[in-house]
Amino acid sequence: MALRGKGAKPLSERGNADHRPVKPWETPGMTRPERVRAFIEDLPITAGKLAGTKMRLRPFQWSFIRAVYAEDESGTRPIRSAVLSMGRKNGKTQLAAALGLCHLMGPEAEPRGEVYSAALTRDQASKLFAEMVAILTEHPELDDRVNVVRFTKQVEVLTGDGKGSIYQALSADADSKLGLSPSFVVYDELGSAPNRKLYDALDTSTGARENPLLMSISTQAAADHHVFSELVDYGLKVQSGDIIDPSFHLTLHAAAQDADPWAAETWAAANPALGDFLSLENVERMASQAKLVPSKEAAFRNLILNQRVSSEARFIHRAEWDACAVPVDREALHGRSCWVGLDLGGTRDLTAAVFVFPHENGGIDVLPFHFMPENNIAGRSDEDRVPYDLWAKQGHITLIPGATIDPSFIAHFLLQMSETFDVQSIAFDRWRIEDLKRELGLLGGALPLVSHGQGFKDMSLAVDALERSVAERKLRHGGNPVLTMCASNAVVTRDPAGGRKLDKSKARGRIDGLVALAMALNVAKPAEPEALPACLADLL
Repeated sequence: MALRGKGAKPLSERGNADHRPVKPWETPGMTRPERVRAFIEDLPITAGKLAGTKMRLRPFQWSFIRAVYAEDESGTRPIRSAVLSMGRKNGKTQLAAALGLCHLMGPEAEPRGEVYSAALTRDQASKLFAEMVAILTEHPELDDRVNVVRFTKQVEVLTGDGKGSIYQALSADADSKLGLSPSFVVYDELGSAPNRKLYDALDTSTGARENPLLMSISTQAAADHHVFSELVDYGLKVQSGDIIDPSFHLTLHAAAQDADPWAAETWAAANPALGDFLSLENVERMASQAKLVPSKEAAFRNLILNQRVSSEARFIHRAEWDACAVPVDREALHGRSCWVGLDLGGTRDLTAAVFVFPHENGGIDVLPFHFMPENNIAGRSDEDRVPYDLWAKQGHITLIPGATIDPSFIAHFLLQMSETFDVQSIAFDRWRIEDLKRELGLLGGALPLVSHGQGFKDMSLAVDALERSVAERKLRHGGNPVLTMCASNAVVTRDPAGGRKLDKSKARGRIDGLVALAMALNVAKPAEPEALPACLADLL
């Protein structure tokens, strides 16, 4: 008989396997998570020292499954989005493959379901597909019910539970994901995705299903603004009760930011399979190398300790910056004295104006404003791998009509702000400042502009002021995501005399907002204590 598609198994080979009348996951009286567990533990291990034996869920895997597949009083699974994050080599691929099969033809299958696995590249997507096919090959009872099309990386269910369902491996570098209607999606290593396009396409395509599930299994991303970081942060807020969302679940195995990276208990916090199918000896070897070779430490922290650490050392430590994410009451600042740092970007780049308001108690409130041209904002988001378009919708970036930054728009904005706040001075980079001065003249406005050099002489003092205000937790920046991005990208260079400056040429991305903040802090004067009433002054 002919094959059903290139690489498929001949139909004449079907119907020869023995089928059990009652499968382990069909035993009466089981809960929904128990049925999922029974299905997974009926699957074979296909590689490694345990090859030929059945899968056995470890306690950390069972805990995740029990939380995700639990039913409410109506018999429905509330969880629609699930996130599992831990260090590398903790069995994520095997668990993802087993769950994919569970939704394709196991107890979670539905008629004509659509099951997808997503990954960064075609090669990575092929690994999960290959794992599922290897499991099917070693499980004749399941293999007898499917048709595997290797050329398109598809599995079709022909009989039994899930009849008419399909599985397909998708990659972020594929052309289009339109027209999908997933019942289950597992995104493997979402933290490595270059952008959020594939995730958003899959997330928004589940609306036609009654009880879909989108699962992301990954180590942490390095950047705070990455889509996986946003999911982790959202999940932590759900766990703390700050957000009420019964449809979202997070299981996070990660070492604390301030934990000793060379201690075995720190390794165990991020690697629940340590000493089991993750070799303790191998982790010890990687830790020893990372301790001796500073360039390897960041990768060890990110991939093994599952910390949100960039491959390059930050100028400002993330924990210190996050500690300053105190909300700012903008209305309470009306009429108060402030100092401004202005970084006019190129005609198509990010422009930043950052207002700082020193208080008599030593605290400093920060109001950052960022601007970009409206045209091709989506293209710049893709190019920089930063969600400028999303931040614009959220109000963190003001889009200026046209393809370039219009200096008249910035001039008009600054004049408006000077009517709301008591602007003492505006420190500016000389780049394109003449265009701004011309527009101010045309508008008939005057602003206290102060030149601020970008070399080591002036910026060294600005960098010191910025570093000190963050380290002493005097700064209150409200967690603005654009300013946070700039802080995470910042790189400082030194001259032979020890002077420092923020170096845009060596930064990992745009730092305009942080440069503007540093300039503003450098020219700002501490707030004077409020004058005492005359009667008290006389007593003193």
